[in-house]
Amino acid sequence: MANFKTLKCLSFIGFLLAAPILWAQPAANVQVTAASCPSLLNHTFPRLQDEKPQSLCQYSGKVILVVNTASYCGFTPQYKGLEALHDKYKDRGLVILGFPSNDFAQEKATNQEIADFCESTFGVKFPMFTKTSVTGDAAVPFFKQLAQAPGQRPKWNFYKYLIGRDGKLIDSYNSMTGPDSRSLVQAIEKSLASKPS
Repeated sequence: MANFKTLKCLSFIGFLLAAPILWAQPAANVQVTAASCPSLLNHTFPRLQDEKPQSLCQYSGKVILVVNTASYCGFTPQYKGLEALHDKYKDRGLVILGFPSNDFAQEKATNQEIADFCESTFGVKFPMFTKTSVTGDAAVPFFKQLAQAPGQRPKWNFYKYLIGRDGKLIDSYNSMTGPDSRSLVQAIEKSLASKPS
């Protein structure tokens, strides 16, 4: 009986000694993940379809094209070109992120209406987020950061920001620059050719 109690005691002591190591593991992993996420991408937004929080850190190492969108704009047909870009380059590491915005009074009332419109009208498959303020004092921090680097805030719908694999802004493009624009496509291809750091 004494031997059994001794064994139990030793097992418990062994557990206590090992516990700090076990508990420290997840914390270390979290720190590595956080450290590997560029500050520009260290933001979370609700997904358009179901409003589940999505961290932009998941796109670290990819080339990202950020676009503020709207359903009732003269540039709304750009959705088709954006989806074509997404389809052509997604396997090489491009991701397009759409941020519907009513800052220019041309967006639908609800997130569900926007989601239905994007899918049924243009077959949008690239990631879309819920309605977002992208300009002025009400702009979310992500768009404020995007505007600081090139010194340009979105002046209308379908403004575009190209982010490299290193998580740094490469350039911004106004609404007149379509998804099939030669300058934009060349910049995307050049960025895709670079290796993640």
